[in-house]
Amino acid sequence: MTTLDILDRLIAFPTVSADSNLALVDWVEDYLRQRGATVHRIPDPTGRKAGLFASLGPAGDGGVMLSAHTDVVPVAGQPWTRDPFRLSREGTRVYGRGTTDMKGFVAAMLRAADLASARPLAEPLKLVLSYDEEVGCVGIAEMMPALLPLVGRPRLCIVGEPTSMRIATGHKGKAAYRATCHGEAGHSAMAPLFRNALHLGADVLGALRGLQDDLAANGARDAAYEVPFSTVHAGKMAGGTALNIVPDLCTIDYEIRHLAAEPLEPMEDRLTAAAHQIGHVTLERTNAYPGLDVAPDAPAVAALSALLPDAELTKVGYGTEAGHFDAAGIPTLVCGPGNMDQGHKPDEFIEIAQLAACDRMMDRLVETLSA
Repeated sequence: MTTLDILDRLIAFPTVSADSNLALVDWVEDYLRQRGATVHRIPDPTGRKAGLFASLGPAGDGGVMLSAHTDVVPVAGQPWTRDPFRLSREGTRVYGRGTTDMKGFVAAMLRAADLASARPLAEPLKLVLSYDEEVGCVGIAEMMPALLPLVGRPRLCIVGEPTSMRIATGHKGKAAYRATCHGEAGHSAMAPLFRNALHLGADVLGALRGLQDDLAANGARDAAYEVPFSTVHAGKMAGGTALNIVPDLCTIDYEIRHLAAEPLEPMEDRLTAAAHQIGHVTLERTNAYPGLDVAPDAPAVAALSALLPDAELTKVGYGTEAGHFDAAGIPTLVCGPGNMDQGHKPDEFIEIAQLAACDRMMDRLVETLSA
């Protein structure tokens, strides 16, 4: 099967994060087992989703790992002009939900596994497929404890998020939080006698904006990013029931995206101190994933550059699962076909030339691993 043939099958599985991915996992597991791979299924806590660890060639440490997520973002409410779960071709592009983010790379991974299955491998080819990446890299965090015991430590991991086949050596880490502001309900005619939760929320927003201003002016900087400093963002605020009732509850969901060189804890401490000063406010971290920052002269960069001799180095603004692999001591880089400018949008597409470039990298990889 060609990469496009495989991608056609993968797009037909509507693996939106809110839904099950088991039909896709079943198909991929069967595909890999038919090619002699050792495959381990890792179910999620609900049993409605699963990830896969697989390997071909010698068991144990070493070799190269290819990693991707199976879930895609929703299509509901987006003005698609074609069926999002049916691969369609127009000119130099193929369209469908997940073509860029990131089933195009999954298809290239599986084609590489097919090539590797017909070769005597001196080093293993390892594959990871995760779930729930699009909701904060949740799935890979749940899978990581089983990774090294089951497939061993690779010398290199390539996370195939779309980079236009450039080698991404870094991305910011992210932590998500909820601030809960506790007020007192009462009639608005007597509003000054009650504690207004929305007013507390406004003070929390002020603290978030103050931290952002300080980070922009005085925080660590990395010119490789379009926004070269750590950022604070409030994305959702809710509270109140009626205009004539003093609101007794307000919640604010916010995030911090931090440079790998800038630790998260001092930012958290500053906001915790602000919450104490405001009063009647509790802060809870709801999710987090680590950033990535690999030195340009690291051995992993040299190893991947050998497979992509003309590739540029870059850093990406979005988060990936690479930080989890890096935190486990696995040399990891991000490199894959397509551009995230096409991701998460209606009529998502990938250029066929990008898939061809990824296939060429995979061909070199299998040759490198072969005896």
